[in-house]
Amino acid sequence: MKKIIFALLGVLSTASIANAQQKKTSGAIQFENIIDPTAMASASGIQLTDQMKARMPSSSKSNFELLFTATNASYMPVEETEDSNGAGGGGGGMGRMMMRFGGGGGNREYYYTFADKGLTEVFDLNDTTYYMPSKLTLSTSGPIGSMRMGGRNPNDTTTAKPAPAPTIEVLKTDSTKQIIGFTCHQAIIRSTRAIKILDMDKNVVEETKIWYTKDLGFDFSPNPNMWTEGAVLAIEGRGNSSIAKSIEYRNVSTKDVTAPKKAKLITAEEYKTKMENMMKRFRQNRPGGGGQVRSFGIN
Repeated sequence: MKKIIFALLGVLSTASIANAQQKKTSGAIQFENIIDPTAMASASGIQLTDQMKARMPSSSKSNFELLFTATNASYMPVEETEDSNGAGGGGGGMGRMMMRFGGGGGNREYYYTFADKGLTEVFDLNDTTYYMPSKLTLSTSGPIGSMRMGGRNPNDTTTAKPAPAPTIEVLKTDSTKQIIGFTCHQAIIRSTRAIKILDMDKNVVEETKIWYTKDLGFDFSPNPNMWTEGAVLAIEGRGNSSIAKSIEYRNVSTKDVTAPKKAKLITAEEYKTKMENMMKRFRQNRPGGGGQVRSFGIN
């Protein structure tokens, strides 16, 4: 009888350990993103008029959820963006525009495959659902998505030249901090960009802090273009931040971390062309042929 009891206890103990290990390989992490368009513009060396500042929200917050298993993950918004100046009016619209085009996630869904650091971005555009494959990477376009502003003559097509790529430096530091119970290490991404403001050449230096951990056992970043190694649990830029707030270990369905199959393939170049054409039509349809905000670059 004792042998039977010990055998049963051994089976239960093994099952408990297996369940505990299973829980540790799947779960959900909650993130909070904050965007301050005025601070982002200032960090890019852009001088905003009082009228432009009045139309921008002072900040906007959004919540995202990372679902992960041992092999895959998904990252997507869990609620609508809330602007500190209210959801309505021009400020709210600008906040959503900054979120969508500034690399903060917006209404997009991201699906990760850990084995090859693969990434699939899923989004709706012109009543069509697209998927765009890529990889986790560090973008050579710089920490903050390109935002070009100025008073260029909308009929002048001679100055429509692509901006030169910035110089990117990755500086690893000895700094660490605890985020949702994990020890995170700091990497600073420094971008030096040559820009022209009001016919004046200027070098703009931007710094973004990335906090990553290798303790989760997979690679991830809430901004797929801001990744160096490990699982990024916080990104701190001037006017743009994302940080993990909580983690819960639980069973996650494979379906929840797999990109939908009913979507149309689009390449990064095709997407960039579509967005440039949309912005061109947008500027042409505005009263007077354009305003101060010229375009939002897609990198």
